[in-house]
This record gives sequence, C-alpha cells and structure tokens, in this order.
Amino acid sequence: MAKRWYVVHAYSGFENQVKKALEERVTRAGMENQFGEILVPTEEVVEMKEGEQRRSERKFFPGYVLVQMDMTDDTWHLVKEVPRVMGFIGASRGRPTPISDAEADQILNRVREGVEKPRPKVLFEVGEVVRVTDGPFNDFNGVVEEVNYEKSRLRVAVLIFGRSTPVELDFSQVEKG
Repeated sequence: MAKRWYVVHAYSGFENQVKKALEERVTRAGMENQFGEILVPTEEVVEMKEGEQRRSERKFFPGYVLVQMDMTDDTWHLVKEVPRVMGFIGASRGRPTPISDAEADQILNRVREGVEKPRPKVLFEVGEVVRVTDGPFNDFNGVVEEVNYEKSRLRVAVLIFGRSTPVELDFSQVEKG
C-alpha cells in the first residue's frame, strides 16, 4: 500500500510535542516502514520590531499535524494513543479519510515557499487605513492603494495640503491604523 497523508487533530500549542512523541513511538514500535513524514505545517514570517527585522515561524494550521502513513489497525491505534491527540480529521465509517494528493502537495509547497521567501507577519489590504511611522511622511495617515508582497512595499494615498498623493513605502514604515 502507498503511504497517504492524514490530518491528526492535536491540542493547540502542543503540535511539536505530538510530532516528537509520535516519532518516538513509531521508532519504539519498529513501524518506520509504515510511516513517512510527520509534519507540523509552518511558514517563516518576518516582522519589524524596534527597527530590525525578526524572523519567526507561524503555524498555518494550528492544532493539526500531518502524518504520512499506511492506515492499518496497528498504525491507527499507535497515533490515537499519543498524548494530546484528539483523533483524525475526516472519518468515514470509523476510518480516517486521507487528504487528496493535490491538497497534500499544496500544503507541502506552502511550507517550502515559507522557507524560501518569508511572508510578512502583518498583512495589508487595499482600502485599509495605515499610519506612516518612518520617513518624511511620519505621523501621516493614508489609505493603501496597492500591496506588493514580493518587494514588501505599499502604495499609500496620503493627504498632503488637502490633496491625495500616492507614496511608495516599505512595510516597515507603516503600521495598521
């Protein structure tokens, strides 16, 4: 049987402990050939704090762990008996349903992208009001006209002498209003 991806529901905040405990139990039971990867889906995020860039990890499915495995009674019980595991997601007739290969690929690609190019911790939307915190337009308020996540830049319409003027700013130069 080919290994499929299953979603395990864990206590929120304990995803990494569940992953570690599951890996240890698989090794102790000698079932390495029935399990593949065990993954807590995270992405790297960048935020500006006190003028410097800080990188951190953010879980994009808090409370869930992805497990690649052959589904048998033994493997099912091994996973269910791990502390802080509430069960599998998507059960039909008592048996967990694996996620589709397309869904698994989408999640794995998002994890890889998060490592290669970190996302900003704060996401901006067009039409949102922001306050400029740095540069010549410090303390001005403006409305976001365009967001460029590739370059981490915004185009903000700022009122200068009663006229709306578009200004290009870095994510680090603004905060949500």
